[in-house]
Amino acid sequence: MPLLAPTAEAFDLDRERGVLTVAPQLSRVTPAVVNISVRQQVPVHQNPLLQDPFFRRFFGLPEWQAPQQRQALSAGSGVIVDAGRGLVMTNTHVIEHADQIIVSLVDGRQEPAEVVGVDSATDIALLRIRGDNLQAAPMGDSDRLEVGDLVFAIGNPFGLGQTVTSGIISALGRTGINRGGYEDFIQTDASINPGNSGGALVNSRGELIGINTAILSRSGGNIGIGFAVPSNLARGVMEQLMAHGRVERGRIGVSIQDLTPDLAQAFELPGVDGALVTAVETGSPAAQAGLQRGDLIIAVEGEAVRNSTALRNRIGLVRVGERVRITILRDGRQHQLQLRVAAL
Repeated sequence: MPLLAPTAEAFDLDRERGVLTVAPQLSRVTPAVVNISVRQQVPVHQNPLLQDPFFRRFFGLPEWQAPQQRQALSAGSGVIVDAGRGLVMTNTHVIEHADQIIVSLVDGRQEPAEVVGVDSATDIALLRIRGDNLQAAPMGDSDRLEVGDLVFAIGNPFGLGQTVTSGIISALGRTGINRGGYEDFIQTDASINPGNSGGALVNSRGELIGINTAILSRSGGNIGIGFAVPSNLARGVMEQLMAHGRVERGRIGVSIQDLTPDLAQAFELPGVDGALVTAVETGSPAAQAGLQRGDLIIAVEGEAVRNSTALRNRIGLVRVGERVRITILRDGRQHQLQLRVAAL
């Protein structure tokens, strides 16, 4: 009996039908999940002989012919994050190179979309549509997620239409998926397939906690390893895209790495959370603030820093020129430093 208690708390009992369900929670967010159709012109592959001037003269073809193009269609997903302003969040790779973007709402309406801004480093794009009676997804706090939390992926897999799949959070803070990007992926075993990109990952309360972005698969289909951009990271990107149309990333001028148990022992530091400073650039904001090699950065603006990736993501979203407060551990004592973020 005790084993059933967590399930009973996570699901509602529909007494009329006699079944456990999460339909009431999902109804809070499903109207905010949209389908995105993209039209673009792509070049038509031609026989290389047609580009040979001698061949064209021999067969009486014109000396030059403009490259032929065809219209290509693709589909993805998105999430309405601000109903009043008609803002829709999706993935950059869903809408890049698009000539036309059409957003289809769950009630059947179709609205043309304009691009507010894109950020390839996080694969987050922001669109704007004009429509009445829009419903935005309630935003959750992705920093409070734990491995094992029940989650649902909502999107448009294979162009079938809105689809909900379920699973759990398999891991947090995954990196190495988008080389060179800013990563802090949520990993889930909820089915994410082609067309789900840009859709919603929600918790059992119906709150948006991630934007589905990628899958790990040799065949292109789901094998239970999917990745989503955390909602807090996506929200920070959205705010910059709204303000500037792009993300103005900052830097403080340090080289950092994760704190391993061996390094913690060598530097006489407790625990394994934080970003270890391995070098400080001369004349950088970090140097001017007094940051030193061997310092362990454990918080930014009071928010805990788990590792070097978390610090890089956090500083990368601070506007250039703004001052930021960091908490460090040095010689067993905590210190707070103020520094001004410089341009990347």
